[in-house]
Amino acid sequence: MALETFDRESPAIVMHEKDNVCTLIRPVQAGEELIIDVQGQPHTVLIRQDTPFGHKIAIRSIQAGEHIYKYGESIGMASVDIQAGEHVHVHNLEGIRGRGDRA
Repeated sequence: MALETFDRESPAIVMHEKDNVCTLIRPVQAGEELIIDVQGQPHTVLIRQDTPFGHKIAIRSIQAGEHIYKYGESIGMASVDIQAGEHVHVHNLEGIRGRGDRA
């Protein structure tokens, strides 16, 4: 079930119960502790790297080879183990859509 509302004061958005990443709506710095609304419940995440606005951070640990979910859809697979609070981007996310070698 998708969330219909979100806390506009939250530093990040989680749109679906399957999501294991959130989208930042402001830049964050390493060492910050964020409180993110996940399914109406506060979820605390310690930020591990400076991460810019609009990028993703893991809201829980993600194992290498595990799907990464944003907006309830898989956007790729973790290429390495990712800890909660880590920046999730091309350095640790392998795209899987539109790849002929993954048919």
